[in-house]
Amino acid sequence: MENQIKGMNQNTTNRIKCSSDNAIQVAGNAILYGGVIVYPTDTLYGFGVDARNEMAIKRLRTIKGHNAPLSVIAPNLSTVLSWANITYEDWEIVKKYLRGPTTIILPVNDGVVHPSILGEEKTLGIRIPAHPFGPNLCEKLGFPITTTSVNRTGKTPLNNPDVIVTQFNGEFDLLIDDGPLPESIGSTIYKLEKSKLKVIRS
Repeated sequence: MENQIKGMNQNTTNRIKCSSDNAIQVAGNAILYGGVIVYPTDTLYGFGVDARNEMAIKRLRTIKGHNAPLSVIAPNLSTVLSWANITYEDWEIVKKYLRGPTTIILPVNDGVVHPSILGEEKTLGIRIPAHPFGPNLCEKLGFPITTTSVNRTGKTPLNNPDVIVTQFNGEFDLLIDDGPLPESIGSTIYKLEKSKLKVIRS
């Protein structure tokens, strides 16, 4: 897949209001052409790429400056169930907590995402944010996109679109602008272990 984004200027970052009628369409096109977008969630702005696209993932890792596993957005619980490689009993636990500002790391089936973003034992962090943009985009695309805070590794996540553009201008392709978001440390992260949810980050 080409790194160039069809119809986009690679020297500056394109912006579109989250409330625009075509925001999902424009973001989807950017993702499909291997682009890196920034989009709002219910906690932080996130970097999004096609979670199956190795080249897009490598580009995101260069921007972030890390090689740790990455989490993804899912459109709904039924899709998560189709991705997950867990028992029915474990699913009953997961579905009670997987909503809003919560990420759950669990084993997934082969082919859901590129192996390079998985954790140990083929695990993947999954979110369904309360903010509708990410889930709606994933539903339209039919595959997961990454969700990781907009910052260099070790730096404070950025939640002001103007600051994001100033610090990362030209490094990513499209900003879905929903205005400044409240300060946040991000989602609470759990890991499914032995049929229990272990807190990784609160």
